[in-house]
Amino acid sequence: MIHKLVKRMHLVNPERLQERFKQIKWIYYYAKKYWMSMILYTLIGMAGTVISLVSSWISKDLVDIITGYETGRLVTTFCMMIGINIGTGLMSQISNYVSSKISMKVDADVKADIFSKILITDWESLSNYHTGDLLTRWSSDVGTISSGILSFAPNLIIYVFRFVSAFAMVIYYDATFAIFAFISMPVSLLLSRTLTKRMTNNNQRSAAMGAKMTGYNQEAFSNLQTIKAFDLVGLYINRLKEIQKEYIDMRLEFQRMSIGTSLLLSTIGLLVSYASYGWGIYRVWSGAISYGTMTMFLGLSGTLTGTINGLTSLIPTTIRLATSAGRLMDIVEMPREDYSNDELVKSFYENNKNQGISLKMFDVNYSYKTGTEVFAGASLEVNPHEIIALVGPSGEGKTTMLRLILSLMQTQNGTAYLTGGEESVPLTPSTRKLFSYVPQGNTMFSGTIAENMRNVNPEATDEDIIEALKGACAWEFVEKLPAGINSEIKERGGGFSEGQAQRLSIARALLRDAPILLLDEATSALDVATERRVLRNIMQDEKPRTCIVTTHRPTVLSVCTRVYAIRDKKCVVLNEKEIDEMVRGF
Repeated sequence: MIHKLVKRMHLVNPERLQERFKQIKWIYYYAKKYWMSMILYTLIGMAGTVISLVSSWISKDLVDIITGYETGRLVTTFCMMIGINIGTGLMSQISNYVSSKISMKVDADVKADIFSKILITDWESLSNYHTGDLLTRWSSDVGTISSGILSFAPNLIIYVFRFVSAFAMVIYYDATFAIFAFISMPVSLLLSRTLTKRMTNNNQRSAAMGAKMTGYNQEAFSNLQTIKAFDLVGLYINRLKEIQKEYIDMRLEFQRMSIGTSLLLSTIGLLVSYASYGWGIYRVWSGAISYGTMTMFLGLSGTLTGTINGLTSLIPTTIRLATSAGRLMDIVEMPREDYSNDELVKSFYENNKNQGISLKMFDVNYSYKTGTEVFAGASLEVNPHEIIALVGPSGEGKTTMLRLILSLMQTQNGTAYLTGGEESVPLTPSTRKLFSYVPQGNTMFSGTIAENMRNVNPEATDEDIIEALKGACAWEFVEKLPAGINSEIKERGGGFSEGQAQRLSIARALLRDAPILLLDEATSALDVATERRVLRNIMQDEKPRTCIVTTHRPTVLSVCTRVYAIRDKKCVVLNEKEIDEMVRGF
């Protein structure tokens, strides 16, 4: 006995209990915002229970009047029965409407809150997750949380209230029937305990598989051109079928377990019902109760058994909630970006926007979380009216340097700051408002050209947009479009060539009118002449703009103020001879 007790104590994992407590606390943080909605939902459910019990009581009287057990006004009782049934139906519809309305509002609020938290989560930490996984967590797991917030606590209260009130009626009329309410309870509790661990594992596997499938589909649809170009259609179809088979096998495994459990519970329910019938017939035959009372007891017996099963069903609901909460906590409890310097940066910009802002980095060190060192003592400087270039082989850190500048990644050592006059501010997420950024690849959103432009400057006029397009040498093809700046852009810049999409991206960055412009291989799809025209337009701009360009193409280096080459994890300034050699060797 002692051995078994010790063994059971070892099964209670303190870390698991602590994890569950954190998850419940996290769910409570959201639940407490909707306590009024939860009270309303609970009151509606309790009102439905009262109406149901009154209906059982009226049914008893109606049967007793019909069988002559007691006298009464048949028509009045019958009308009351009809009224109660109508009230039950009406209450059910009201409950469904109110619960749907509350559920949709809670779902929208929680999703908006989680969405906002994901957007301000540390970019480097977040980049470890596949976008399909993030989408699944945001949609499916948040849906589980929002529905659970509304239903779990109210349903617990409603089930307990229903059980106590129904049990009280049974005790009042004939206490012997109360025995049948508890026959199935031990079995239900035993099954729920057995299923808890299996359901936890299944929910985790199901969530992981859902994320895997969503990620696979999202990636395939985003790369249809590549799949077709490499004739990979058959391969991708077969891979999807394999993932689907894995998912179906997993679901069927759990379904078989659920079927077995349901059959067992149904069998027990039938046995309880037949036992209740038998006992009810005996009590009627012995004259202890009336036919109406027997009818009421049979209904209440079903209510009690169903309520116990309902309470038991809250266990898998709890597991689903905890699993979803844990998956969301993995995301939203990652390090957050620090925007505490917003007001300081705003003041800094107002004081220095007319003279321009310089960027300075000294002895910067950075290593990926994998341990790979990218920079060790790297330094660079760029000032207003300057264009500096970052050159070097692929994978040497050009894009990483821009991400450090944007504080998407954090330097481990060294100093990095912006200066203007006598003022300076460190590089943080708050300083991003001072940058315009054109990343590699096609970064245009679906919508019109004007909508894409106004994403970064909502107050921009049509004239402002056209001026930015001219600066990026994009107006020459936009003005020929039938709808001009109101022409539609498809997903990922569809409908435009790569070079055109790049020029639109540059125009969007110019329209933002930030003091510092970052171009990450942003002219790689342009011909040399257009590339130089774009850079010269930026240089000839009257605004004191500071510009950093990363490039593999040394043909544009002649228009740059300085050229930094990334060598030996440092940024080395090239002299004119070295630049000329790069240009000739291209």
